Amino acid sequence: MTSTRGKASGSGKDGTPAGGNQDAEAAALLDAVGPAFSRLRRTVLLDVENPVSRKDMTRTLVLNIVEEGAENRGQEITVGVVGERLAVDPSVASRMVSDCISAGYLVRAASQLDGRRTILRLSPEGAGMLANFRRHQRQAFEYITRDWAERDRLDFARLLLKYVDSIADLGKHS
Repeated sequence: MTSTRGKASGSGKDGTPAGGNQDAEAAALLDAVGPAFSRLRRTVLLDVENPVSRKDMTRTLVLNIVEEGAENRGQEITVGVVGERLAVDPSVASRMVSDCISAGYLVRAASQLDGRRTILRLSPEGAGMLANFRRHQRQAFEYITRDWAERDRLDFARLLLKYVDSIADLGKHS
């Protein structure tokens, strides 16, 4: 059986799983991905050196959406877009955005496409908050993978980015 923390057992001479266990071990490994993502989400506040507060974690979700900008041509970032991308109720998105505005991380601006619409922009403080958060994320990644071979660390980073890009591509084709 494959451990989610180790290498496959029952390996053949070439290091691949032996015999009929290959399909079962592959299935077990892939089945472990979902629970691993759940554990990852629960431990995201890992204290590397300067822990990130839960409030700031929530704020960075909103700030990242505003910074990433429009997915479609002619789309501007509004409270509604934030709600859609976070898959939350409009009232929840509105409270999250209002909190970011009150904290000085976002500013409201008039849409250049439709003067009746209000759009969201990062303030300099919001850009600084995201920069600090990204430094924290990198420190956490480096701390968590400190015992990994450099090649493994870089391969994992590359594959994680590829995975996230694939998720974004799914939305474009649906």
